[in-house]
Amino acid sequence: MTSCINLKIWLLNLTIFTMFAITYGGRHLLTQNPEFQVKAVNLGGWLVTEGWMKPSLFDGIPNKDLLDGTGLQFKSVTTGKYLCAESGGGTILVANRSTASGWETFSLWRINENAFRFRVFNKQFVGLNGINAVALTNTPTDSATFDVIKESDSSNRVRIKASNGYYLQAKTEVLVTADVSHVSGWREDDPTVFEMRITGGLKGEFQLTNGYGPIKAPQIMKEHWSTFIVEEDFKFIANNGLNAVRIPVGWWIASDPSPPRPYVEGSLNTLDNAFLWAEKYGLKIIIDLHAAPGSQNGDEHSSSRDGSLEWGQSDETIQQTVQVIDFLTARYTKSPSLYAVALLNEPRSPGATLESLNKYYKAGYEAVRKHSSKAYVVFSNRLSSPDPREFFNVANGLTRTVIDVHYYNAFGDFFKSMTAQQNIDYIYNDRKAELNYLTTSNGPLVLVGEWVAEWQLQGATKEDYQRFAKAQLDVYGQATFGWAYWSYKNSVNHWSMEWMIKNGYIKF
Repeated sequence: MTSCINLKIWLLNLTIFTMFAITYGGRHLLTQNPEFQVKAVNLGGWLVTEGWMKPSLFDGIPNKDLLDGTGLQFKSVTTGKYLCAESGGGTILVANRSTASGWETFSLWRINENAFRFRVFNKQFVGLNGINAVALTNTPTDSATFDVIKESDSSNRVRIKASNGYYLQAKTEVLVTADVSHVSGWREDDPTVFEMRITGGLKGEFQLTNGYGPIKAPQIMKEHWSTFIVEEDFKFIANNGLNAVRIPVGWWIASDPSPPRPYVEGSLNTLDNAFLWAEKYGLKIIIDLHAAPGSQNGDEHSSSRDGSLEWGQSDETIQQTVQVIDFLTARYTKSPSLYAVALLNEPRSPGATLESLNKYYKAGYEAVRKHSSKAYVVFSNRLSSPDPREFFNVANGLTRTVIDVHYYNAFGDFFKSMTAQQNIDYIYNDRKAELNYLTTSNGPLVLVGEWVAEWQLQGATKEDYQRFAKAQLDVYGQATFGWAYWSYKNSVNHWSMEWMIKNGYIKF
């Protein structure tokens, strides 16, 4: 009898303790015990285009060298000096710079094949004040539109025709006007002639769809979505030791079938298909918001128009992004394949501030929880931030949260001189140490959301690549939430997990 009473008391105490743990410490218990560790591959370049992953997508764009975000510099043939937005913007244009850098570089906004707007360093647009060329306004207008007229496809000489029908000319080094109506020839003494130099550009979703235009872009994107990743790929992924996919999406997907221009209809239906295939082959899905309104990092994979980072600089962009997360979670919450929602990929420090991200992450978390108590919520660390734990404070008070870190040896001067063994040692030592630092007994889980078995090493053997891949699998396999390889398909072999598996470079 006594033993029976003791057993009842023990069970009662256990019940009380369990309820206490769930009520007051349950966030840690839930957070630290995922159903399984993710072994995933990113389906990059599919629903958010990145040109380097499939360059042929851009081949059919007319005047494809002049896409949105292309950086241009113009050197007057008469003054021998570069056009410049004085003070980086907010005043006149001059033609008196012997060398060119930021103030002398104009970022394109493409209107059509030949018509453009020019955005300067401080984000004003080039326009006219009377006949004088100026960069005064932050709002693009029809009057701030210019045609770029080339001497020929093989020449770097151009004229710039303003919306008033007149050509820009470097009248003097400090006087650039639009007051020449008739031109002929391409003489060295013609002040309307400039040598144009391209200094870089972007090839993302915005550049692709705006480059093709509203008639051709829907055809191109429909073909890409239906062929780049297909059902057979999900079967291949499931049959080769992986259990999940991380799918990058753009903010415009929540407006499908009528997304804002230049984006086109169809990405949402493609994501619907991905969920059906994932369910069929037993795969989990991490929805990853890769591109937010205004761009969170200025890179082409965030669908930035011109390399600017403008997300989070207004409450409007934050609220709009929360609405996207709400939409996606609501749509897929009943799917057994929905495993996690990544609120924002690779925000960049310092442009994306801690204040704006903490505000957004809290609101995004609540948007997920409104529809799902089970989906994990992923907070991405900031690019260029020195503190890998900077979001622990916001994540620790919430259930089923994950910190996303991305590890690459393929970029930056630091890795350029490393040997194969030094790269491998770096994984086993430095990467492991950082993962250990991030892994706490009562904190969020950790996901290595992007990594690749590629480096800056020349002449590496297949065995070198195999050892490098194995080192990362050994270390990232200790991440408490798991890892995701970048990417499944790519025009560059070692960046393609499909190619790496088929050719024996990587095994699980």
